[in-house]
Amino acid sequence: MATWNSRGLRGSALEEMINRTNERYAQKHLALIQKIPTPITPVKMDKEHRHITLAYFEQRSTVDYIGAVQGIPVCFDAKECVADTFPLQNIHEHQVKFMEEFERQGGIAFLLISYTAKNRLYYMRCGELLRFWDRAKSGGRKSIRFEELDDSFFLELKNGCYVPYLDGINLDLETREELDK
Repeated sequence: MATWNSRGLRGSALEEMINRTNERYAQKHLALIQKIPTPITPVKMDKEHRHITLAYFEQRSTVDYIGAVQGIPVCFDAKECVADTFPLQNIHEHQVKFMEEFERQGGIAFLLISYTAKNRLYYMRCGELLRFWDRAKSGGRKSIRFEELDDSFFLELKNGCYVPYLDGINLDLETREELDK
């Protein structure tokens, strides 16, 4: 069982922006995406402030978000990275397998990686993740260098807080269609 503490709040700013984006997409009937809560069992409480200070995860999580975009099943995970390299240890094998199987079933799976020091947001396609994952499993580099990323999949935040992942999905679908030709 994994332990939860304040480290779990590291990605909360990104997740809050994604949650707002999801609300906006739902209001416009563009997408219906839900945050998947990770079930926890509280162990220690700060009764004065009514906060959980220590907890255990009840089960492994798969991805942070799941839903549908214009009839297409979609799942994704949100990650934050301070450095120019993204450590693959930030992703768990069961998450990668889930995303791979999700795509096998006709859905779209991806990561949103926020490079906070550069103020850049990247849409990483499942296939791209799998290439880096396989490289690491074969004894290669266990992280992804910023320079290795495809420039066309960087997303620009809209209105300073909305994460336009639909733009990434659109581009993802276009590149898949080109590969199928």
